[in-house]
Amino acid sequence: MTKQINPSVLKRFRYSTDEAIDAPFNWQQLARLFTYVKPYSKNLLPKAFIAVTITTLIRLLIPILIGVYVIDQALTNKDAEFLSILVGIIAVLYVINTVANRFRIQWMNELGQNVIYDLRKHLFTHVQWLSHRFFDQRSAGSILVRIMNDINSLQELFTNGVINLLMDILLLAGVLIILFTLSPPLALAVLVILPLMFFISTTLRKNIRRSWQDVRMKQAKINSHLNESIQGMRITQSFTQEDENMAFFNGINEESFESWRVATKKNSMFRPFVEMTNAIGSVVLIIYGAYLIQNGQLDLGEFVSFAFYLGMFWEPISRLGQVYNQLLMGMASSERIFEFLDEQPLVHEKENAISVKQIKGRIEFEKVEFGYESDRLALKGISIDMKAGETVALVGHTGSGKTTIANLVARFYDPISGVVRMDGTDIRDLSLSSLREQISIVLQETFIFSGTIMENIRFGNPHASDEEVIKAAEAVGANRFIERLSNGYETEVEERGNILSVGERQLLSFARALLADPRIIILDEATASIDTETELQIQEALRTLLKNRTAIMIAHRLSTIREADQIIVLEHGRVLESGNHDSLMTEKGHYHQLVMSQFSTDVN
Repeated sequence: MTKQINPSVLKRFRYSTDEAIDAPFNWQQLARLFTYVKPYSKNLLPKAFIAVTITTLIRLLIPILIGVYVIDQALTNKDAEFLSILVGIIAVLYVINTVANRFRIQWMNELGQNVIYDLRKHLFTHVQWLSHRFFDQRSAGSILVRIMNDINSLQELFTNGVINLLMDILLLAGVLIILFTLSPPLALAVLVILPLMFFISTTLRKNIRRSWQDVRMKQAKINSHLNESIQGMRITQSFTQEDENMAFFNGINEESFESWRVATKKNSMFRPFVEMTNAIGSVVLIIYGAYLIQNGQLDLGEFVSFAFYLGMFWEPISRLGQVYNQLLMGMASSERIFEFLDEQPLVHEKENAISVKQIKGRIEFEKVEFGYESDRLALKGISIDMKAGETVALVGHTGSGKTTIANLVARFYDPISGVVRMDGTDIRDLSLSSLREQISIVLQETFIFSGTIMENIRFGNPHASDEEVIKAAEAVGANRFIERLSNGYETEVEERGNILSVGERQLLSFARALLADPRIIILDEATASIDTETELQIQEALRTLLKNRTAIMIAHRLSTIREADQIIVLEHGRVLESGNHDSLMTEKGHYHQLVMSQFSTDVN
């Protein structure tokens, strides 16, 4: 039976957070792009410029030697000795040209790779410091495309495009001067077609740039979908949605193919224009050149030299078209790269931010309001006081604001109004690094990196010794399953820790957080995926490990928070009640209802 595919699935690929950037081609952006060449302007660039100058001068010199000296003098006068000298000079010039070209290619490749390395490093470093809202609005695939594909597309521009542009400009200037020196009337005649060529090519400029930008946008969609599909393959297979997923992929793949086809079609129009101009120029050269020779206004050798130089003139013109295409592709990519680089974090660090070596851990919320969306508040003027060293539990239904409070404590977001204080100081006055270095967060969905068990735990403190890593694992009971693995702490885990159970991954995240020795620990549904026996082990470890630390526990399983010093009950972004377990149970309020409801559910 063939499965029917929902037509709406086929339209999904039309929607994306990655929108086209419709900015005009401008030299300021190009200048900004080439600031990445500046660090190499005293080494690689001058050497490449010298090599280019040498090769250009040699290329300009050889046609003169052949036409004016070999043909008009040595051959016309039958001077064999002079001819031999000229042949030797030309041979030496070709050898020098070959050597200079070899070093030019080497130095330009080195320059291009260095620029790409610096640009990618700058972009990735910048992205790491952007606020969480930036990542909320963009898929991982879209970000990956800009860091990898868009920067890779600039490689050819920096490796060959820049120096070819310089070489071709020098060559064109030299050829024009020589053409008008040899025969101004003939030069004017054969170059009369140039204005038409430039007019036609410039009309294609905007469309070509826009087409390559569209190509980048379609690539972002493909990468985004692939990233989601691979990570969610188990869900796709469990719901037998392979056909729908394939239909979605076929849609964006066809769009990507079509965008490439359109862009390459427009690009391919440059070379025929140049070849057409070359053909017309050659016809004019032969007809008008023959007329000038017959009338004694041009020597045969000068005509041959002129023909050489005319061929040399069309060659850089053709390459300039290719460089221009590279430039358009580079501009389309650079617009997308600079869009990210111009993105400023919504969470700003003040210039005179306070760097604290060790916080005590008192957290205060004073009339704090916050919303992920402008028209919907997640927190509505809440005031909370968490004393240093306390274990504070946040409970409430989904969407009540529990995780939002944790996000504001770590300053992943800033409140719309109100103040969040750490030890009496507004956290906006603290440096981000000194604040976050003293906070460890354990989430329900644990992320495990590719590498060994030891490396994953050490992520919490890269300077920790093996003994300290093992001690942290023992403290949360993770050593029990680690020691049963084939290579113990040196066991390689795949991306996201797929060889481990959900509970085992959670235990690793506990060990990682505790190894960081934070002053504040945030446990966001951290025990939701752990069985009862393991939970009892962790609760026992936490009694010791959380001593003299402020702990914020977010939990739906209320059995895990009975011993909390303070329990805060939230509902729709407001604090309904607070106190310890016994006092709240005595009040028989909202918390009492939650406990009894969960208890009856567990019993049933």
